[in-house]
Amino acid sequence: MELPPAETPLNRHSLFALENWLNQLGAKRSAGDPCLWIWSLPKWTAKIQMAQDDLMVTWEKDGKKKQCFFSYRLSRIDVEQAISQGP
Repeated sequence: MELPPAETPLNRHSLFALENWLNQLGAKRSAGDPCLWIWSLPKWTAKIQMAQDDLMVTWEKDGKKKQCFFSYRLSRIDVEQAISQGP
């Protein structure tokens, strides 16, 4: 499935498109929670929780956690760049 343009706000994506985007990033859906995605990179892991009002991201690196919330009104590219920066 082709995603909307990267500048499109997340709230203009279908659920299927959001899931496809996370999958394309390399994130894997949690077996225990269909709204939780795990994106593991060599230096850190991000838990991406699709909540009703926003996208909650919790980065884990060296046993430390950092959490941030992203509004669905933000563009996909802005959220992707922010998440990929890591903690």
